Amino acid sequence: MQIDFTKLDGLVPVVVQDTATLRVLMVGFMNDEAYAKTEREKKITFYSRSKKRLWTKGETSGHFLRVDEILLDCDADTLLIKATPTGPVCHTGQDTCFDERNTGFSLAYLEKIIAQRKTVSAENSYTRSLFEKGINKVAQKVGEEAVELVIEAKDNDRDKFLGEAADLMFHYLVLLAAKGFTLADVEVVLKARHQK
Repeated sequence: MQIDFTKLDGLVPVVVQDTATLRVLMVGFMNDEAYAKTEREKKITFYSRSKKRLWTKGETSGHFLRVDEILLDCDADTLLIKATPTGPVCHTGQDTCFDERNTGFSLAYLEKIIAQRKTVSAENSYTRSLFEKGINKVAQKVGEEAVELVIEAKDNDRDKFLGEAADLMFHYLVLLAAKGFTLADVEVVLKARHQK
């Protein structure tokens, strides 16, 4: 990879994106030494413009950014790194350095809530109660919701159809979590099929 470090006094901007959710996590800068260390250790290392030194994201907190893929833009002067965070990315404790309070709902967000509900007591969480009933009950709910969606598909009631589609999607995500998988795992399979 031929990176052009000459345009910004030896630095290139680096956009870090979550491999699983595709959310932008943070932006930093690298010099050639930071890039080499990142490549070697597979943990993102930046060059701190204020401290004038290298710093590996997570060296203090333990919340590293593990490198999955490094992409160079068409001008060879900006990097996009797809990474897997091992904890919160921002110093504020948030998952991203960008304010996402007003970005709306997403399947990735729902997956995160479902994962969190595994630790909530059953009396306070329908999702947790499904996990406690076991894989057979979760799979049964997916089947029931799929049948209900098919029934609604035969009619022309938009709201009922979308409601059943939402119910199926929710229970499908619970089933994936119960089996220890995520949508990202399914995407890998779909991507492999698409490339054939």
